[in-house]
Amino acid sequence: MSEIHPTAIIHPRAEIGEGVKIGPYSVIAEHVKIGDNTTIESHVVIDGWTEIGKGCRIFPFTSIGTPPQDMTYSGEKTTVRIGDQNIIREYTTIHRGTKKGGGETVVGSHNYIMAYVHIAHDCHIGSYIIMANAATLGGHITVEDYAIIGGLTGIHQFVRVGMYAMVGACSAVSQDVPPYVSAVGNRATLYGLNIVGLKRQGFSKKQIADIKRAYTILFRSKLTLKEAIATIDEKIGDSEEVRKMVAFINGSKRGICR
Repeated sequence: MSEIHPTAIIHPRAEIGEGVKIGPYSVIAEHVKIGDNTTIESHVVIDGWTEIGKGCRIFPFTSIGTPPQDMTYSGEKTTVRIGDQNIIREYTTIHRGTKKGGGETVVGSHNYIMAYVHIAHDCHIGSYIIMANAATLGGHITVEDYAIIGGLTGIHQFVRVGMYAMVGACSAVSQDVPPYVSAVGNRATLYGLNIVGLKRQGFSKKQIADIKRAYTILFRSKLTLKEAIATIDEKIGDSEEVRKMVAFINGSKRGICR
C-alpha cells in the first residue's frame, strides 16, 4: 500500500507504485510514473511526462519535469526519466527535454544530488554521481558514471564530464573534462588525476599506473594531441581504461580542458 498525505494532489491517471510515500502538499501530474518504495517529501512538484524509478527519496521543494528553459519550446511532449535509488535534495530542479535535443532528460541510478542543483533540458546523467550544492548543468550536458561535481559549479551547454572525474567547487567549465582527472577553476583547467577517487573505487595499481602514463603523454609532454594519442596507442593501447580515455577525447566537439 502507498502512503499518501491527504493534502497531496495526485492526478487520478498518475501511476503510483507499491510502497510509495507522498508527503503534504506535493503535486503529482497526470503523466507521471513513480516506482515502488520511492519517498516524496512535502511540497514537491512532479510534472510532465516524468518517470521516476524505485527506492528514490525526493526532498521538499524539488521540481521535476517542468518545461525546459528553452526559447524554442512550445509545449510538445518531452520527458524526464530518472532511475532507481537516487537521493534528490531540497530545491533541485530537473527539466524535461526539448524536441531538438532528443526530447529526453535522463538521470541514472544511485546518484546523490544535493540542494539547489539544476539539471537542464536534454542532460544525460549517469549513475553513482555526486553533485554538490548549487551545481548547475546547462542544456545537453553528459556526465558519466562516478563523476563528482563540486558545489557552486557551472557547466556550459554541450560539455561532457568523463567517468570518475572530479570537478572542484566554484568552477566554470566550458570544455570537456576527460575521465579520471581533477579539474577546477574559471575556466576549469586540469590539476592531475583523481587518484583518491580511483583508489576508493577499487582501481588496481596497474590500472592507475596506465592512466598516469596516458595523462603524462597527453597533458605533460610537448606532443600535439594527435601525436600523443598515437604514442598512447603504441605504448599502452592494451589498457581498457586508457582506451576509454582516448575514445572520450576523440569524441570531443568543444575541446578538452588542458
